[in-house]
Amino acid sequence: MPRFAIRRFFRAVVAIAAIVGVAFVAASPAGAAGARVNGQGSSYVALAMQQWVADAQTQGLQVNYLPTGSPAGLTSFGQSLADFAGTEAEFSALASPTAGDSRGYQYIPDVAGAVAIMYHVQDSAGRDIDYLHLSRRTVARIFTGDIKNWNDPAISADNKGLVLPDHAINVVYRGGQSGTTGLFYDFVQNVASDIFNPWAAKNGFPTSVRIIQLDSSPTFVPKSQAFQGSDQIAQFIGSGQGLWSIGYDEFGYAKTYDVPAAWIENAAGQWILPYAENISAALEGAALRPDLSQELSGVYNSGNPLAYPISAYSYVVTQCTATGDRPTCKGPYSNPGVTETMATWLRYIACDGQVNMARIGYSPLPPNLSQEIANSIARLTGQPAEQLSAGNCANPRFSGSVGDGGGAPTDPLAGVTSIGSGGGPAAGGSASADGATAGGTSGGAVKAGSVKASGGGSTDWRKAVPVAYTGSSIPTTSTLALLALLAIMIVPIGAGIVRSRRRNG
Repeated sequence: MPRFAIRRFFRAVVAIAAIVGVAFVAASPAGAAGARVNGQGSSYVALAMQQWVADAQTQGLQVNYLPTGSPAGLTSFGQSLADFAGTEAEFSALASPTAGDSRGYQYIPDVAGAVAIMYHVQDSAGRDIDYLHLSRRTVARIFTGDIKNWNDPAISADNKGLVLPDHAINVVYRGGQSGTTGLFYDFVQNVASDIFNPWAAKNGFPTSVRIIQLDSSPTFVPKSQAFQGSDQIAQFIGSGQGLWSIGYDEFGYAKTYDVPAAWIENAAGQWILPYAENISAALEGAALRPDLSQELSGVYNSGNPLAYPISAYSYVVTQCTATGDRPTCKGPYSNPGVTETMATWLRYIACDGQVNMARIGYSPLPPNLSQEIANSIARLTGQPAEQLSAGNCANPRFSGSVGDGGGAPTDPLAGVTSIGSGGGPAAGGSASADGATAGGTSGGAVKAGSVKASGGGSTDWRKAVPVAYTGSSIPTTSTLALLALLAIMIVPIGAGIVRSRRRNG
């Protein structure tokens, strides 16, 4: 192509790109301003953060977040390497508990979540089990190394007599410092102190503050593996390599990677999965300290029949203006643009950001904690706190709901008398295999998805897992699509230039 034709071609490209650029800018939401803010920390809240950051960007807010782990997030915030942190741990749990003192901080509840016990185990016939039940004490014994094999009588007792194969339990845990580790072992300490305290003393773990890091190669379990991220834990347990493994991880990752989560027996004697209504019920027992950090013994031991016992809030940590009710505050951000972005984004998290949390494995905040976000915004801006209500806040809890996807499934073993060693119901049992009556065969197989409860339960409980986020604020036009459109428009112009040149030549 001659030089002048090339110049005409690229002038056309620039002109079209300008038109497309104008259209893209015009389609972007107006009114959003402020500086870019960068955060890091909790992987427990990372699935929610992923949604909140995506929505922020569609609103023109410049927000980034890296799931480096709660302790790393707090440390980076304290060193002014991050504008905010996501965490389930408090500064007091760090090796340097005064890390945030010079900058000042406030804990802002952002969402309710739960630690799931994920597992990968098969029955004696080699079929995957997807209805494992574990009492709180059995969980404590497994993760302190007191129960070492899958055929342990305690596991069998929790599962109506089901005897699993004699394989060593591979305990999967978070490597390095982790807020999820802190939450999980705080649960163990509270529900089984007679197991936890001697174990902690023997292995050199503290009992006065949360354990946020296990040894690199724990000797208290016969087999173990460490992974740095929540997603890595879920992927491994769900893989073929993860057979005979068990681990603790945020519930949303069980859905994301299609890994079963155990039914946990609560203090009321009910077997519960960590769905939004169960997380919400449990957190009615949470006690919030004056700085809004959480004391969870009432959650772990809640007598509410609906409560999932390993539930907790997550926080965003920001700077704040000193007030009488928050002595940890030392002053606002030096950049007003950061304050503006954080205030706008936190307002979104308090209300619209709660709408779809049940869909991705969390539970929306109760109204009083959404209001605490509004109060925290006031500490950022120095302006009076907005009073939230059902009239101005979309959080479904203001209307008495947890949102779509939050309903709890029916226990598949409810009404089952016993399960034989082969994975099927024993004589006199009331379960059925593959939809057929199986009560007289001790070796009958209970295949994945086939356990039915006599009390009206069915395999439909598995269909209740949270679905992927489908919120309306997710953009339907991507930059890639715009580039494709640009290419479609450019190609005919280029071809026309070439044909014209050939005719004139």
